[in-house]
Amino acid sequence: MIAKDEFWHVMEAYGAQIRPAQIVFYGAAILLIGWLFLRPRRIQTLFAKLYLSLAFAWNGIAFYFVLAGDMAGDSHGNVVFGSVFVLVAVLFAVDSFRCRMQFSLPAVGWRKVTTLVLTLLAFCYPLFGIAFGHGFRSLILPGTFPCPTTALGLLVLTMALPRVDKTIYLLLLVCAIPFTPFAQIARYGVYEDMILLVVGVYSLGLLLRYWKRQNVGGRTLGSTST
Repeated sequence: MIAKDEFWHVMEAYGAQIRPAQIVFYGAAILLIGWLFLRPRRIQTLFAKLYLSLAFAWNGIAFYFVLAGDMAGDSHGNVVFGSVFVLVAVLFAVDSFRCRMQFSLPAVGWRKVTTLVLTLLAFCYPLFGIAFGHGFRSLILPGTFPCPTTALGLLVLTMALPRVDKTIYLLLLVCAIPFTPFAQIARYGVYEDMILLVVGVYSLGLLLRYWKRQNVGGRTLGSTST
């Protein structure tokens, strides 16, 4: 792994090279997720999947494979995470045609409120960055940066439970929970990634809850289960 100062230098360089793409992706995420919340129907679900497919493909290729290629000190970490993000992008695109997952706010009150609050926090990534003293060029935005994009992806997937693509869900959980507290937060001081950690723990808890409920009922949670 690289040093903390070099990490933030890479983040600044990445942000400068992709401007204004991060603003476009960020604005599109707010509009599309907001539209999904207000009118959770098939067309809104389709646009959410297409957006997430494009965002994860961007992060896998532009962030890990190209512009942030030196972030892990060698190519191995970038290849692994880049491949994971590209695979997630492909799976979202495939489900856009298969239409197995449908997204809508949970009917249960506490889950609905939690989903809304965590989504708002994910969109507030740049505000938390400012609060933690990061400069404008170092701000991390959903859509073009991996961690807030992962948080948004997980939150949207929880809205499809129990009919969720387990492969996407587990891949994003691995990105959210094991590495976030030890790498981004502890080593690099990306304290806004505490949002991703909370989202990961919440998403894992929901998945285990549904998984246990279906196993008790004599069924298992497949890649897309009813």
